[in-house]
Amino acid sequence: MFAALSVQRRERLGRRLAAAVLTSGLVAGGSIAGTAVAVADENPQHQGGASATLNGLTTYDDAVLKLNGGKTKKLPAGLFEMAVDGGGTLKTYCIDIHNPTLPKAKYLETPWEQTSLGSNEQAGKILWVLKNSYPQVDDLADLAKKADAGSLTKETAAAGTQVAIWRFSDGADVEAKDPAAEKLADWLEKSAEKLQEPKASLSLEPNAVSGKAGSKLGPITVRTNAERATVTAPDAAGVKVTDKNGAPVTEAKDGTELYVDVPAGTADGTATFNVQASTSVSVGRAFASLSKSQTQILAGSSESTVSATGSAVWAKQGAIPALTAEKNCAKGGVDVTAKNEGDEAFTFELADQKVEVGAGESKTVTVPVGEDQPYEFSIALPGGETKTFKGVLDCKTSAEPTTPPTTGGNGDEEPGTDPTPQSGGTTSGSTGGDTTGGGDTTGDLAETGASNATPMIAGIAIAFVLLGGGAVFILRKKKGAAAGQ
Repeated sequence: MFAALSVQRRERLGRRLAAAVLTSGLVAGGSIAGTAVAVADENPQHQGGASATLNGLTTYDDAVLKLNGGKTKKLPAGLFEMAVDGGGTLKTYCIDIHNPTLPKAKYLETPWEQTSLGSNEQAGKILWVLKNSYPQVDDLADLAKKADAGSLTKETAAAGTQVAIWRFSDGADVEAKDPAAEKLADWLEKSAEKLQEPKASLSLEPNAVSGKAGSKLGPITVRTNAERATVTAPDAAGVKVTDKNGAPVTEAKDGTELYVDVPAGTADGTATFNVQASTSVSVGRAFASLSKSQTQILAGSSESTVSATGSAVWAKQGAIPALTAEKNCAKGGVDVTAKNEGDEAFTFELADQKVEVGAGESKTVTVPVGEDQPYEFSIALPGGETKTFKGVLDCKTSAEPTTPPTTGGNGDEEPGTDPTPQSGGTTSGSTGGDTTGGGDTTGDLAETGASNATPMIAGIAIAFVLLGGGAVFILRKKKGAAAGQ
């Protein structure tokens, strides 16, 4: 697994990542597809909210990470910027100091429990830091006064904030190089209080329903911090999104219950519809990558486009399953839930388990997935269609290894400390680096740019291609599980 790798040098990182993916334990009972499937393909698993592309590190200063053996490593610390799909800009800090960021990585708004924050007792303190420092507090003179930090610039304020976050997110022994930034980090760490996770910008509960034609399927409850959201018509002729009384719905707000109205006589089938809004995403929302790129946490948002997709399955008779999936970091896998609203059992195999969901019943199967491993599950539905879930299980920060490397290197570079941010071209030069234990320079700012990250990116790409995008399962419905098969 990627999280267990020792990072010796940038030149070897790509090969190590590729080898790690190929040799790590795959999900038990699965089969690997023979074709390449990119993790960031369309329709990734997403409960709803904002999706964005990482533009790079924009406002930062230097920090020093203390490593094993008394060594240190210089690295940039500060704010990243993301471009939201459909319009909008996000400002984020990272919460995984030992992992790199990948250029133009795709990110999805994600509940805390599906990231490393879910098991982190200090997660609420990170939210306090975000709300009480830059950029949420843009009066730098007042911020410096509170922290007894003298004078702060945007760069040193961002660095001090990121350092404080790393101390809570990774338990890292890290300091800001600038004295004022370090004082800010110390004040934030000392003052932080635990706050509750903010609500999603937009989600649907549940996002899939099923039932017989001639009825209203649901309800699906809209959860959003926007004043209103637009509801699109389903992509199936004659099928409508309505309220419980059957009146068509084109707009919704937080708490609105939606139903999918399928007229009697409609041929067996499926439909999807979209709910979309424009809102500021709440500070403290987590953003997980579709590739192995640092998990981020939101520090600020412009008015941004957010969306969620609902789906419905219907039939006249037989098994009529609604399938959903979500990451389960506590169990180290993905929960696949089948709710059968038909009049016959729905039977399928998943991860070496034969699962039977009786009429009117619901069952959840947790599929084990390796940390940092891409996955794709395709489950055959009655009628010949399939439901696919894909993503990357990223539930942990990468702990710094405590054992020295056994091969390669000159002994001066510490494993597991690849520079965190990806500058995305924001700097063209090097600021140098520090190691107290040897002559090698580590933490060179240029190493966070595209040029020296190329071997790592290539390694991940090769590994994904060789694996066909990760662990891929084709799950066939058993004969006789539904009528008409």
